[in-house]
Amino acid sequence: MGRSEIREHIFRILFGKEFHTPEELPEQADLYMDLLKTEREVREEDEAYIEEKSRKIEALIPEIDVLINEHTTGWKTGRMNKVDLTILRLAVYEIKWDDDIPVKVAINEAVELAKRYSSDEGPAFINGVLAKLAD
Repeated sequence: MGRSEIREHIFRILFGKEFHTPEELPEQADLYMDLLKTEREVREEDEAYIEEKSRKIEALIPEIDVLINEHTTGWKTGRMNKVDLTILRLAVYEIKWDDDIPVKVAINEAVELAKRYSSDEGPAFINGVLAKLAD
């Protein structure tokens, strides 16, 4: 599984957070991974990476949201659509805490996720917020 596909699965798991209680999230992530494994073969190391990164991001959401709020005007995390918020959380984590991913790659991948899952305005919004944050 390539990094872009892995990132997309992490995005999907994190997106589910918006619809479940924190107590339900581990079970929901397990159900997602079980479903994914019925659709395709998933290497153990990819599964472990997806699960670990999802947990790390989940644990840092309060800090990530502070960073997002500091770099947006008029669109605080409480008002953002859940797709854009989830994409931003993933990208901010990659920019600030994941040394294996270059900043430009994190931003580009976030914009690509927005093109696929967000509104027409989403990619530009995501790019603008992350560009400010990366400065």
